[in-house]
Amino acid sequence: MEFKDVIRNRYSCKKYSDRQVEKEKLTAILEAGRLAPTARNLQEQHIYVVQSAEMLAKIDEATPCRYGAPTVLVVAFDRDNVFTYPGDERDSGVEDATIVATHMILAAADEGVDSCWINYLNPRHLAELLGLPENEEVLMVMDLGYGAEGAGPLANHEKRKPLAETVSYL
Repeated sequence: MEFKDVIRNRYSCKKYSDRQVEKEKLTAILEAGRLAPTARNLQEQHIYVVQSAEMLAKIDEATPCRYGAPTVLVVAFDRDNVFTYPGDERDSGVEDATIVATHMILAAADEGVDSCWINYLNPRHLAELLGLPENEEVLMVMDLGYGAEGAGPLANHEKRKPLAETVSYL
Protein backbone atom coordinates (compact mmCIF):
# COMPACT_ATOMS: atom_id res chain seq x y z
CA MET A 1 0.00 0.00 0.00
CA GLU A 2 1.28 3.48 -0.75
CA PHE A 3 2.10 5.61 2.27
CA LYS A 4 -0.42 8.31 1.36
CA ASP A 5 -3.13 5.62 1.32
CA VAL A 6 -1.98 4.28 4.71
CA ILE A 7 -2.28 7.69 6.35
CA ARG A 8 -5.52 8.54 4.58
CA ASN A 9 -7.34 5.26 5.30
CA ARG A 10 -6.11 4.38 8.79
CA TYR A 11 -8.72 4.89 11.50
CA SER A 12 -9.10 4.11 15.20
CA CYS A 13 -10.94 0.79 15.36
CA LYS A 14 -13.36 0.48 18.25
CA LYS A 15 -14.83 -2.99 17.60
CA TYR A 16 -12.61 -6.03 17.08
CA SER A 17 -13.20 -9.61 16.03
CA ASP A 18 -11.47 -12.39 17.96
CA ARG A 19 -9.14 -13.12 15.00
CA GLN A 20 -5.56 -13.01 16.26
CA VAL A 21 -2.90 -10.96 14.47
CA GLU A 22 -0.58 -13.29 12.56
CA LYS A 23 2.91 -13.63 14.02
CA GLU A 24 4.65 -12.31 10.89
CA LYS A 25 2.43 -9.21 10.81
CA LEU A 26 2.95 -8.59 14.52
CA THR A 27 6.70 -8.92 14.02
CA ALA A 28 6.58 -6.39 11.14
CA ILE A 29 4.66 -3.96 13.36
CA LEU A 30 7.14 -4.36 16.22
CA GLU A 31 10.06 -4.00 13.81
CA ALA A 32 8.64 -0.67 12.60
CA GLY A 33 8.75 0.52 16.21
CA ARG A 34 12.29 -0.73 16.64
CA LEU A 35 13.38 1.27 13.60
CA ALA A 36 11.78 4.52 14.78
CA PRO A 37 14.16 7.38 15.49
CA THR A 38 14.84 8.36 19.09
CA ALA A 39 16.86 11.23 20.58
CA ARG A 40 20.56 10.37 20.43
CA ASN A 41 19.43 6.87 19.39
CA LEU A 42 18.87 6.00 23.05
CA GLN A 43 16.03 3.63 22.11
CA GLU A 44 14.49 3.99 25.56
CA GLN A 45 11.20 2.39 24.50
CA HIS A 46 9.97 -0.96 25.74
CA ILE A 47 6.99 -2.63 24.09
CA TYR A 48 4.97 -5.22 25.97
CA VAL A 49 2.85 -7.56 23.84
CA VAL A 50 -0.27 -8.58 25.74
CA GLN A 51 -2.29 -11.52 24.38
CA SER A 52 -3.08 -13.86 27.28
CA ALA A 53 -6.57 -13.78 28.81
CA GLU A 54 -5.04 -13.09 32.23
CA MET A 55 -3.08 -10.05 31.10
CA LEU A 56 -5.86 -8.74 28.82
CA ALA A 57 -8.10 -8.78 31.91
CA LYS A 58 -5.57 -6.49 33.59
CA ILE A 59 -5.73 -4.14 30.59
CA ASP A 60 -9.53 -4.20 30.93
CA GLU A 61 -9.17 -3.31 34.60
CA ALA A 62 -7.11 -0.25 33.64
CA THR A 63 -9.25 1.00 30.73
CA PRO A 64 -12.66 0.36 29.19
CA CYS A 65 -11.16 0.98 25.76
CA ARG A 66 -9.78 -2.39 24.65
CA TYR A 67 -12.86 -2.84 22.46
CA GLY A 68 -12.27 -6.60 22.35
CA ALA A 69 -8.86 -6.41 20.67
CA PRO A 70 -7.06 -9.77 20.92
CA THR A 71 -3.64 -8.09 21.13
CA VAL A 72 -2.61 -4.99 23.03
CA LEU A 73 0.80 -3.35 22.87
CA VAL A 74 1.83 -1.43 25.96
CA VAL A 75 4.30 1.29 24.96
CA ALA A 76 6.58 2.38 27.78
CA PHE A 77 9.94 4.08 28.11
CA ASP A 78 12.83 3.98 30.54
CA ARG A 79 12.82 7.29 32.47
CA ASP A 80 16.46 6.65 33.44
CA ASN A 81 17.60 6.53 29.81
CA VAL A 82 16.29 9.74 28.26
CA PHE A 83 17.97 12.77 26.77
CA THR A 84 17.33 16.00 28.70
CA TYR A 85 16.98 19.00 26.43
CA PRO A 86 18.59 22.40 27.01
CA GLY A 87 16.79 24.29 29.75
CA ASP A 88 16.15 21.07 31.69
CA GLU A 89 12.37 21.44 31.22
CA ARG A 90 11.77 18.50 28.89
CA ASP A 91 13.27 15.17 28.01
CA SER A 92 12.94 12.76 25.12
CA GLY A 93 10.95 10.01 26.82
CA VAL A 94 7.38 10.88 25.84
CA GLU A 95 8.21 12.09 22.36
CA ASP A 96 10.44 9.11 21.52
CA ALA A 97 7.82 6.64 22.73
CA THR A 98 5.23 8.57 20.71
CA ILE A 99 7.32 8.29 17.56
CA VAL A 100 7.71 4.54 18.18
CA ALA A 101 3.97 4.12 18.72
CA THR A 102 3.12 6.13 15.61
CA HIS A 103 5.47 4.01 13.49
CA MET A 104 3.74 0.87 14.78
CA ILE A 105 0.23 2.23 14.15
CA LEU A 106 1.11 3.10 10.57
CA ALA A 107 2.87 -0.25 10.07
CA ALA A 108 -0.25 -2.00 11.36
CA ALA A 109 -2.37 -0.19 8.77
CA ASP A 110 0.12 -1.13 6.08
CA GLU A 111 -0.18 -4.79 7.18
CA GLY A 112 -3.99 -4.61 7.05
CA VAL A 113 -4.25 -4.74 10.85
CA ASP A 114 -6.59 -2.36 12.66
CA SER A 115 -5.45 -0.39 15.70
CA CYS A 116 -6.48 2.21 18.22
CA TRP A 117 -4.30 4.51 20.33
CA ILE A 118 -5.57 4.30 23.90
CA ASN A 119 -4.54 6.79 26.55
CA TYR A 120 -7.75 6.74 28.58
CA LEU A 121 -6.01 5.12 31.55
CA ASN A 122 -3.88 5.84 34.57
CA PRO A 123 -0.35 4.91 33.42
CA ARG A 124 1.00 4.23 36.92
CA HIS A 125 -1.94 2.00 37.78
CA LEU A 126 -1.47 0.00 34.57
CA ALA A 127 2.27 -0.35 35.21
CA GLU A 128 1.49 -1.70 38.70
CA LEU A 129 -1.14 -4.12 37.38
CA LEU A 130 1.32 -5.49 34.81
CA GLY A 131 4.28 -5.52 37.21
CA LEU A 132 6.45 -3.29 35.05
CA PRO A 133 9.82 -2.05 36.33
CA GLU A 134 9.64 1.13 38.42
CA ASN A 135 11.91 3.02 36.02
CA GLU A 136 9.47 2.54 33.13
CA GLU A 137 6.64 4.93 32.35
CA VAL A 138 3.66 3.82 30.28
CA LEU A 139 2.87 6.21 27.44
CA MET A 140 -0.15 4.44 25.97
CA VAL A 141 -1.65 1.12 24.96
CA MET A 142 -2.39 0.14 21.39
CA ASP A 143 -5.24 -2.16 20.49
CA LEU A 144 -4.38 -4.42 17.55
CA GLY A 145 -6.56 -6.81 15.63
CA TYR A 146 -9.11 -7.05 12.86
CA GLY A 147 -12.26 -5.01 12.88
CA ALA A 148 -15.45 -6.92 13.66
CA GLU A 149 -18.45 -6.76 11.38
CA GLY A 150 -19.77 -3.22 11.40
CA ALA A 151 -16.48 -1.68 12.50
CA GLY A 152 -15.32 1.39 10.68
CA PRO A 153 -14.20 4.95 11.07
CA LEU A 154 -16.23 7.46 13.03
CA ALA A 155 -18.62 9.60 11.00
CA ASN A 156 -16.30 12.61 11.23
CA HIS A 157 -13.19 10.66 10.16
CA GLU A 158 -12.85 12.50 6.83
CA LYS A 159 -13.45 15.93 8.34
CA ARG A 160 -10.19 17.85 8.59
CA LYS A 161 -9.44 21.50 9.11
CA PRO A 162 -7.84 23.23 6.12
CA LEU A 163 -4.07 23.67 6.27
CA ALA A 164 -4.55 27.42 6.62
CA GLU A 165 -6.07 26.80 10.09
CA THR A 166 -3.31 24.51 11.32
CA VAL A 167 -0.16 25.79 9.61
CA SER A 168 1.54 29.19 9.77
CA TYR A 169 4.57 30.31 7.84
CA LEU A 170 6.91 32.56 9.82
